[in-house]
Amino acid sequence: MNLLKNIDDLLISWGIAPSLADMLDQFIAFALVLAAAFLADAICRNILLKVVAHLVRRTKATWDDIVFDRKVLIHLSRMVVPVIIYLFIPVAFAETSSSTLGFIQRICLIYILIAFLSFINSFLKAVYSVYSEKERLRDRPLKGMLQTAQVILWFVGAIIVVSILIDKSPISLLAGLGASAAILMLVFKDSIMGFVSGVQLSANDMLKVGDWITMPKYGADGTVIEVTLNTVKVRNWDNTITTIPPYLLVSDSFQNWRGMRESGGRRVKRSINIDMNSVRFCTPEMLDKYRKIHLLKEYIERTEAVIEEYNKEQHIDNSVLVNGRRQTNLGVFRAYLTAYLKSLPDVNRELTCMVRQLQPTDRGIPMELYFFCAIKDWVPYEGVQADVFDHVLAIIPEFGLQVFQSPSGRDFQRAFS
Repeated sequence: MNLLKNIDDLLISWGIAPSLADMLDQFIAFALVLAAAFLADAICRNILLKVVAHLVRRTKATWDDIVFDRKVLIHLSRMVVPVIIYLFIPVAFAETSSSTLGFIQRICLIYILIAFLSFINSFLKAVYSVYSEKERLRDRPLKGMLQTAQVILWFVGAIIVVSILIDKSPISLLAGLGASAAILMLVFKDSIMGFVSGVQLSANDMLKVGDWITMPKYGADGTVIEVTLNTVKVRNWDNTITTIPPYLLVSDSFQNWRGMRESGGRRVKRSINIDMNSVRFCTPEMLDKYRKIHLLKEYIERTEAVIEEYNKEQHIDNSVLVNGRRQTNLGVFRAYLTAYLKSLPDVNRELTCMVRQLQPTDRGIPMELYFFCAIKDWVPYEGVQADVFDHVLAIIPEFGLQVFQSPSGRDFQRAFS
């Protein structure tokens, strides 16, 4: 204050009018405040931040890499200029009306608040970027939580900024907004529902990033690549992207294939129709032929022993065909397929593995293969499945059976030629 009074007296002694001297006095004081503020800002950016970054690199802890990251601290350093101006502006404009001084200080407070909110926002994004790379948290919907925190942060910040501009308490302003809560809920309806749905999806472990989900109603069939506050992005197998609001995943049904990936195998359930006219009893020659097949030798001998014992109990001569128990080529074929599936290294024998007959239809007898492939990735899985049925189709004639298929034009040509 004495320095400013001395400058004022010096200007008056030079013949400058007292009012003009006061204005020049305030201008000089304001320039000094600005110079001090920007000098402090330069020291903070070019010296302190570099020193902090050097110290952080020498520590083994990871949390300080987040808190003291340059991209985070740069927002904090932006508070230096407005804080100094806010503190020292009353000295520069001591003679200025209180309303003008109060307006300048409110502008400084708003700048300080915005810089602080930017610092918090950058800190949250830094935390997200670090923890989203951790293996145990990589599949959690962290981005939705980040966006929720950002919405709350900037909403509260906007309320405080408005309260500073109109010079009222934020509490009273929030109380006044209670009357318009319905409008606010309508505006933020999707965000509110997305937040609640995100919590439910995470708490109930219904969905994670990387899950394969199918939701035919919305054209989704692929891998979840991102879970945000308002959308769940699914990359379909044709490389298109489907976006689904999170609340639809809670209110509607979808299929998550994660259980299959985490289990011991991926199910194969496919059938081949056998022509009923090709089913017959096995002759001794046919059984001798089947005994030479390694996968059937034990089955043929065991089954023949059981049938022979039964026929003895019933006093039936094995050479008599009527009223006697005999094997069929279809039954032997079914036993062969069961043994064949269990011999494959890509079939999980600890899970259900069977070959069964379904209800006969006008298209023949469906012979269904039901087993679990130990390889769960799509392309290798399809390869294993195709190899199995290639073998099945090729081996069917060896058992005197025929595959049923609808006649084509060529079949009619052969019949009438």
